[in-house]
Amino acid sequence: MAKGYWIAHVDVSDAEAYKRYVAANAAPLAMYGGRFIVRGGPYDCVEGKTRTRNVVIEFPSLEAAAACYQSPEYQAVKALRLQAAEADFVIIGGYDGPQPGEAA
Repeated sequence: MAKGYWIAHVDVSDAEAYKRYVAANAAPLAMYGGRFIVRGGPYDCVEGKTRTRNVVIEFPSLEAAAACYQSPEYQAVKALRLQAAEADFVIIGGYDGPQPGEAA
Protein backbone atom coordinates (compact mmCIF):
# COMPACT_ATOMS: atom_id res chain seq x y z
CA MET A 1 0.00 0.00 0.00
CA ALA A 2 1.29 3.45 -0.91
CA LYS A 3 1.95 5.89 1.90
CA GLY A 4 0.24 9.25 2.33
CA TYR A 5 1.87 12.63 2.79
CA TRP A 6 1.19 16.12 4.00
CA ILE A 7 3.16 18.68 1.99
CA ALA A 8 3.11 22.19 3.41
CA HIS A 9 4.77 25.41 2.30
CA VAL A 10 4.61 27.91 5.15
CA ASP A 11 5.32 31.58 5.84
CA VAL A 12 5.56 32.10 9.60
CA SER A 13 4.35 35.50 10.81
CA ASP A 14 4.65 34.89 14.57
CA ALA A 15 7.60 32.66 15.51
CA GLU A 16 6.63 32.27 19.18
CA ALA A 17 3.05 31.27 18.35
CA TYR A 18 4.32 28.89 15.65
CA LYS A 19 6.50 27.15 18.26
CA ARG A 20 3.30 26.41 20.22
CA TYR A 21 1.77 24.87 17.08
CA VAL A 22 4.88 22.72 16.49
CA ALA A 23 4.81 21.47 20.08
CA ALA A 24 1.08 20.75 19.98
CA ASN A 25 1.01 18.91 16.65
CA ALA A 26 3.18 16.05 17.98
CA ALA A 27 0.24 14.26 19.64
CA PRO A 28 -2.15 14.08 16.67
CA LEU A 29 0.67 13.23 14.28
CA ALA A 30 1.77 10.34 16.51
CA MET A 31 -1.84 9.09 16.79
CA TYR A 32 -1.96 8.58 13.01
CA GLY A 33 1.61 7.39 12.45
CA GLY A 34 2.91 10.69 11.07
CA ARG A 35 6.67 11.03 10.61
CA PHE A 36 8.63 14.10 9.46
CA ILE A 37 10.55 13.61 6.21
CA VAL A 38 11.29 17.32 5.66
CA ARG A 39 11.02 19.86 8.45
CA GLY A 40 12.06 23.34 7.42
CA GLY A 41 15.56 22.47 6.19
CA PRO A 42 17.62 24.42 3.68
CA TYR A 43 16.23 24.52 0.15
CA ASP A 44 16.80 25.97 -3.29
CA CYS A 45 13.65 26.95 -5.19
CA VAL A 46 14.85 26.29 -8.73
CA GLU A 47 11.48 26.92 -10.44
CA GLY A 48 8.18 28.55 -9.54
CA LYS A 49 7.24 29.98 -6.17
CA THR A 50 7.49 28.69 -2.62
CA ARG A 51 7.23 29.95 0.92
CA THR A 52 10.00 30.30 3.50
CA ARG A 53 9.42 26.95 5.25
CA ASN A 54 8.75 23.54 3.67
CA VAL A 55 7.44 20.47 5.49
CA VAL A 56 6.72 16.90 4.37
CA ILE A 57 5.10 14.45 6.79
CA GLU A 58 4.74 10.76 5.88
CA PHE A 59 1.82 8.61 7.03
CA PRO A 60 1.25 4.86 6.66
CA SER A 61 -1.48 5.54 4.06
CA LEU A 62 -3.42 8.30 2.31
CA GLU A 63 -6.37 7.41 4.53
CA ALA A 64 -4.29 7.95 7.68
CA ALA A 65 -3.01 11.29 6.35
CA ALA A 66 -6.54 12.50 5.64
CA ALA A 67 -7.92 11.15 8.94
CA CYS A 68 -5.22 12.95 10.91
CA TYR A 69 -5.93 16.27 9.19
CA GLN A 70 -9.69 15.91 9.73
CA SER A 71 -9.39 14.69 13.34
CA PRO A 72 -10.69 16.90 16.15
CA GLU A 73 -7.23 16.72 17.73
CA TYR A 74 -5.48 18.19 14.69
CA GLN A 75 -8.22 20.72 13.97
CA ALA A 76 -7.66 22.15 17.47
CA VAL A 77 -3.92 22.38 16.77
CA LYS A 78 -4.54 23.84 13.30
CA ALA A 79 -6.15 26.85 14.98
CA LEU A 80 -2.73 27.65 16.49
CA ARG A 81 -1.10 27.46 13.05
CA LEU A 82 -3.69 29.76 11.50
CA GLN A 83 -2.83 32.42 14.11
CA ALA A 84 0.91 32.15 13.43
CA ALA A 85 1.40 31.39 9.74
CA GLU A 86 0.02 31.29 6.22
CA ALA A 87 0.38 27.98 4.39
CA ASP A 88 -0.30 26.03 1.23
CA PHE A 89 -1.19 22.52 2.40
CA VAL A 90 -1.64 19.36 0.30
CA ILE A 91 -2.55 15.81 1.30
CA ILE A 92 -1.31 13.40 -1.36
CA GLY A 93 -0.96 9.68 -1.92
CA GLY A 94 2.49 8.22 -2.45
CA TYR A 95 3.59 6.29 -5.51
CA ASP A 96 4.23 2.57 -5.22
CA GLY A 97 4.88 1.65 -8.88
CA PRO A 98 7.92 1.07 -11.07
CA GLN A 99 10.79 3.54 -10.90
CA PRO A 100 12.89 4.87 -13.79
CA GLY A 101 15.04 2.05 -15.14
CA GLU A 102 12.88 -0.68 -13.55
CA ALA A 103 10.68 -3.03 -15.54
CA ALA A 104 7.00 -2.07 -15.44
